Amino acid sequence: MSTNVNAIIRKLSPAQRKKVKARTAELVAEEMTLRQLRQACRLTQQRVAKSLHIGQEGVSKIERRSDLLISTLRDYVRAMGGQLSLVVEFPDREPIVLSGITQVAQDSKSDRKHGHATS
Repeated sequence: MSTNVNAIIRKLSPAQRKKVKARTAELVAEEMTLRQLRQACRLTQQRVAKSLHIGQEGVSKIERRSDLLISTLRDYVRAMGGQLSLVVEFPDREPIVLSGITQVAQDSKSDRKHGHATS
């Protein structure tokens, strides 16, 4: 006879169930697609598109892509009211937040707009 997860959870104390529920929410929140993130923020593609000064189809393309420029991702997150941070994780150390990467991406984009060479 197998035991399902609901039976196990029912055996937990209320405090333990609360911890399980909180951790489940954390894990779900840790990983979302761009589309899921936009929907969680209760934003439409049209609204994000307006903030990015592109068409709705452009937002749709961004959300479907698996490989984005950091500047594109940063702008998309900003259009939703957020701020992009990049975190590096190694198995044998604490996560490290990279500094300067999103600023470098913005400077590079600005240079290209003004005809300056970037390295």
